[in-house]
Amino acid sequence: MIVDCAVYEDGKRRDGELPLRQAHEAASGENAFVWIGLHEPSAEEFDAVASEFDLHALAVEDAITAHQRPKLEAYGDILFMVLKPARYVDHEEVVALGEIMLFVGKDFIISVRHGEVSELSSVRERIEEEPMALRRGPSGVLHAIIDKVVDDYFPVVDGVEVDIEEVEREVFSSARTNSAERIYKLKREVLEFYGATAPLTEPLEHLVQDQSEIMHDDVRPYFRDVQDHLLRVVGRIEGFRDLLTSVLAANLTQVSVRQNDDARTITAWVAIGAVPTIIGAIYGMNFEHMPELRWTFGYPLALGVMAIICLFLYWRFRKAGWL
Repeated sequence: MIVDCAVYEDGKRRDGELPLRQAHEAASGENAFVWIGLHEPSAEEFDAVASEFDLHALAVEDAITAHQRPKLEAYGDILFMVLKPARYVDHEEVVALGEIMLFVGKDFIISVRHGEVSELSSVRERIEEEPMALRRGPSGVLHAIIDKVVDDYFPVVDGVEVDIEEVEREVFSSARTNSAERIYKLKREVLEFYGATAPLTEPLEHLVQDQSEIMHDDVRPYFRDVQDHLLRVVGRIEGFRDLLTSVLAANLTQVSVRQNDDARTITAWVAIGAVPTIIGAIYGMNFEHMPELRWTFGYPLALGVMAIICLFLYWRFRKAGWL
């Protein structure tokens, strides 16, 4: 469905609402363009837009079906770009991803959103308060959308970093917990987030160097600034991948060490318990010709020997760190 259809002229939004065809005609004037926003359109709903602006069939198919990686493609004099906005759901430790498809021409920009993460109303409100940005035409809107998407990556990175620090403390704490499942899930989210951000670096490089009529001369430095921000995000995500791999290895090591400690503790107690068991078993045989059975001090001596040997073993195991 079409969420908004606005014509901008000389840095201002034209009053009133126009049908699709009239909006395109109105945007054909000098210093004017149209921005059409759609949310999860069906093939039938998008057909009128595709026909009016002569959009390529392959790009239209991608915009309708979604599930694309970030990319930038040129179909004649129209650019097609895919973005993956993100939001971190802290209580679930999940990176929620959406999709934004953008068709950018000389006098129009069409945004197609998929998912709840990909809202653009705040971008439209902000850019309508900046006449200089609107005077840059569709490329100015393109920059504002990409800038919003990349800026929203930073809270996601911060949220993931906090949870990774919590996992680190869990792994190296004295509590006997196994954080392997949590670490694995975090690593999976980090990998998905990496897949949404890293492929965007190359399209931004193309936009910085783009010399086509679509790209306003004043907007290129702003794309370079967004590219720098994106590289910072990607660098931190790459660090998270390596860190989570190390934390997972450390967690497995901790589990092995705890298991070894448990095995040594059990072994030590079994060894201590074996002493009275052996002595008691020998004297429990009750053979007739056992001199110690008729000795007055045999019973207390046997108990004493048991106690001395057990205490000695306990001291040795304690000293060795087994108990």
